[in-house]
Amino acid sequence: MSRVHQLTEEDIIIEHLGIPKIQTPVRCFTLPNQTSGHPTCKNYVTEDDRVVVDTTEKYFMECYEKGVTPLSFEKAGPRQKIFFDPRKIKCAIVTAGGLCPGLNNVIRAIVLELHYIYGVHNIIGIPYGYQGFIPEYGHPVIDLNPEVVSFIHELGGTILASSRGQYQIEEIVDALQQLNINILFTIGGDGTLRGAERIAQEITNRRMMTSVIGVPKTIDNDISWVQKSFGFETAVEVAAKVIRSAHVEAVGAPNGIGMVKLMGRYSGYIAANSALASREVNFVLIPEADFDLEGPGGLLESLEKRLKERSHAVIVVAEGAGQRYLDDIPESKDASGNIRLKDIGHFLADHIQQYFGARNMEINLKYIDPSYIIRSQTANSNDQIFCGFLGQHAVHAGMAGKTSMLVSIWNNEYVHIPIRAAVARRKQVDLEGNMWMSVLESTGQSTLKNNP
Repeated sequence: MSRVHQLTEEDIIIEHLGIPKIQTPVRCFTLPNQTSGHPTCKNYVTEDDRVVVDTTEKYFMECYEKGVTPLSFEKAGPRQKIFFDPRKIKCAIVTAGGLCPGLNNVIRAIVLELHYIYGVHNIIGIPYGYQGFIPEYGHPVIDLNPEVVSFIHELGGTILASSRGQYQIEEIVDALQQLNINILFTIGGDGTLRGAERIAQEITNRRMMTSVIGVPKTIDNDISWVQKSFGFETAVEVAAKVIRSAHVEAVGAPNGIGMVKLMGRYSGYIAANSALASREVNFVLIPEADFDLEGPGGLLESLEKRLKERSHAVIVVAEGAGQRYLDDIPESKDASGNIRLKDIGHFLADHIQQYFGARNMEINLKYIDPSYIIRSQTANSNDQIFCGFLGQHAVHAGMAGKTSMLVSIWNNEYVHIPIRAAVARRKQVDLEGNMWMSVLESTGQSTLKNNP
């Protein structure tokens, strides 16, 4: 509820390049109208079709008491009138940031939708993320068509490759002008989307007729107003298998400890969900929930108690958890300007060894970091389906002249979200919500605080 209160009507307005006047080539699927009996088109979406931001009874009652209309997002889908003439436009696709299962599926879905449904035959891929726009790097663009993308969904990663880095927005927009791009599809996470918003702003400043459409990619599932990001289900599925391996290792030795470090810079969704999927985890450490290492309620004494009771334990730690213990390590940044997280996994492994060594208590610790294995996987069936929908709806939005927006799923409906709203704050695990309560219940762990 509090998150909804942070939104205003202005926050959810979708920008557009102009009035759509061209009849869409998207086929109309008709069904009899239940009232009139006359056939009506069921697949077209209008600007009046909305998805309420909060569906709880409490929210509706508050809106009723205040006399205001509940906030709602614009629904995604094909419009009867489009802005761009499919025979005259050129589209570009770029993937940036880290790898994630499903990137090739989204690329393929966009290309197939443009080519077969809208009849757009001039589609290019920009290699190596935003770096591909910068002339000094000399990366040639990649022609994309159904034949090129035919089997790419069977591959991990992205056929366009990716990169991190901070580049001049003016140079990127210069390249868009020189390439005569009408729709730019950006597939990436928080940093990529922030870049896309700045690109859209520069395009507006130059009075260009170029649409910028985002497809949110974050394996951490941490972008606001995005119910679920593609690749997340695959990541949880693979992570759960790794946890089972850690459990096998733990029970296979005296006082065995299996510790798995998973992705999650600022949000612990993968750690929490994979723990729930396996139900073999005893301690879950995430960035949102601070924990004490030492002391009667801390991790080390809780781990000792667990080993004395059951002779084995499994720990799952998100990469962003416990960073306060690493403050003495100098800070560094990656090419995109993001702070590099310090390695909490090795820190915990060392301190666990030291703790039990000081007590002359034998342990067998196995530490596993499967991050690169997970993010390079091909998408599972659910993610493949999801990527297909995201690609389709991204194309519908771009062809209708929408811009500076991303395609999201919210309350199980596909919607348009302004990029500025999505990147305004990070989505994190609710420590009072059902999911985290379920994690605490299934693991049996305490708050891991000396003074809870």
